[in-house]
Amino acid sequence: MSESISFARRLQRLFLAGLLTLLPIWLTWVVVKFVFVLLSNISLPWVAPLSERIADVFPDGAGWANALWVQNAIALLATVVAILAVGWLTRRVVGQTLLRWLERLIARVPLASTIYASARKLLDILQTKPGTTQRVVLIDFPHDQMKSIGLVTRVMHEAGTGRELAAVYVPTTPNPTSGYLEVVPVEKLTPTDWTVDQAMSFIISGGASAPDTIPFAPPAARSSSASGQDPDATDTAAHSSRPR
Repeated sequence: MSESISFARRLQRLFLAGLLTLLPIWLTWVVVKFVFVLLSNISLPWVAPLSERIADVFPDGAGWANALWVQNAIALLATVVAILAVGWLTRRVVGQTLLRWLERLIARVPLASTIYASARKLLDILQTKPGTTQRVVLIDFPHDQMKSIGLVTRVMHEAGTGRELAAVYVPTTPNPTSGYLEVVPVEKLTPTDWTVDQAMSFIISGGASAPDTIPFAPPAARSSSASGQDPDATDTAAHSSRPR
C-alpha cells in the first residue's frame, strides 16, 4: 500500500515538473504563433492568388506554391519586408513627407482621425522615458489594500478645486495591449523608478520578473506614518483647508 502511494506521489511530482517546464514553452508558442499569423494574414489576400497563378502556369516546377504553409511563409516574409521598408522610409525625408501627407489624409476622416491620434499618442508615451507627466506608478486597484501597475499618460486638474488628477493606463496580464483607464488623484499615486520596459516585463511575466523591493504606500501616507500621524486625518485636514 505504501509503495503504491509513493509511486502515485512520484508520478504527481513528475507530472507537475513536466507541466511547469512545458507551460512557458506553450505560452511562448501561443504568443509567437499569434504574431506570425497576424503578420502573415496582412499579405495573404494578395500572396495566395499570386501563388496559385504561378502554380497554374508552372504546374511541374512550381506546384508546391499551392501549399498553405508556403503561402503563409511568403505572406509573413512579405509583411516583414514591408515593415522594414516603412521603418527605413520613416528615417528619410521622403518617408517623413509621405507620413505627414498620410496623417493629413487620415485627419479628414472623423472616426479614423480619432483612433489614429489616440493610438499615436499612446505609442509615443510608451516609447518615451519616464518624466513628470509620464511614469510608472502603483495605484489602489481594485481596492486600497491591492496595487496595480499603471502608466501615467496625462495629468489634468479637477474643475473647481484645481486638484491634480492623473489618467492612468492599467495594462492586463499577460496581454498588456488591453487594460483599464483610471482617473486617480496624484496624491494617491505611488511612484516607482521603473522604466516602461521593466513594467511591461513585470506584467507579461505575471510578476515573476520583479525587483526584490517595491514601494506600496503613497509618499504622503509613508511620511504621515513616519511622523506618527493618521493618514486619513491628514488627508481630511488637507481637503478642509483647500479653498472652495
